[in-house]
Amino acid sequence: MSGREGGKKKPLKAPKKQSKDLDDDDMAFKQKQKEEQKALEALKAKASGKGPLGGSGIKKSGKK
Repeated sequence: MSGREGGKKKPLKAPKKQSKDLDDDDMAFKQKQKEEQKALEALKAKASGKGPLGGSGIKKSGKK
């Protein structure tokens, strides 16, 4: 047994990620995703202003 075995071991360094060259298809796809995300956020903001749907109050079962 060597003296360095015990204790906390250093994590291995992950190799640096290479920046990918994005072609036109990737750029268009990312732009489309951003637009969809913005539309979704707008719908969430619009829906949050309203109360619960239905408005029937407490639902009772048919059993008595």
